Amino acid sequence: MDIGDDGVLLTIGAFAARARLSAKALRLYDRLGLLAPAYIDEVSGYRYYRAGQVERARLVAMLRQLDMPLARIAEVVETTDGPASGELLAAYWGDMETRFAAQRTLAAYLRARLSGRSSEMHEKFEVRLVDVPEQVIVTETRHTLADELPTWIPASLGRLEEAAGECGGVVGAPYVVYHSAVSMESDGPVESCVPVADESGARGWAAAARGRGRQFQARVEPARRLAYTRISKAQVAHPQILAPYEAVEAWMKREGWEYDGPCREIYFADWDTAGAEDLVCDVAFPVKRA
Repeated sequence: MDIGDDGVLLTIGAFAARARLSAKALRLYDRLGLLAPAYIDEVSGYRYYRAGQVERARLVAMLRQLDMPLARIAEVVETTDGPASGELLAAYWGDMETRFAAQRTLAAYLRARLSGRSSEMHEKFEVRLVDVPEQVIVTETRHTLADELPTWIPASLGRLEEAAGECGGVVGAPYVVYHSAVSMESDGPVESCVPVADESGARGWAAAARGRGRQFQARVEPARRLAYTRISKAQVAHPQILAPYEAVEAWMKREGWEYDGPCREIYFADWDTAGAEDLVCDVAFPVKRA
């Protein structure tokens, strides 16, 4: 069992040398289901690999250096079509670059905070008050993590806007209420809301919608006073959106207002047609005098 053609069995030591990996790494790959030995001696327990497995071993090692999750590594190495496996890697790396960009922005934001420059960031946002009358709303509630929000919010609001046809139509800007913190560790819950015209129609729709696997509801939202700041489409993304939230809270503290309900994002523009710098959203807090 020496180094030979692709079909010849190699000891784990010889194979490790050929693959430029350690025997420990090969045992780990076997345990993770990424690279199993071609043969294991039932008596001695010795592991043997085929020379033809060298390329796969090297590929697994390099993919692990990219911090690729095990499931995605398995998907890449099991794909026999070269262009298809290359596309899988490209998709993964695109996700990683998006994540790195968000982390870079967050690091810059935190650096400014830690350096005592929060007030400079807050001054970029104009905070105003608005009185919102009582509204009939149809809602959908879900526990969700931060990375799911960009997908869930438009899908949920789309479902509610479609349902509004049974409730007299949409009569106000849709919005999302955060009843508790939403991050990569905390899952809310989050409630999407669409104001509608007909309360009885809304309650009838909600009753009929029960049992569809989603938490739909209809209710009357009381009149509220909101402290808000208006932001662009680019600023809605995390972590950019942290700054306007903190700017409104800092203004509330400075002007003598306190919280009177959970924070919310009000989407008053057509998201699909808006450009990155177009104003699309109000970051708002219900308030009352302290």
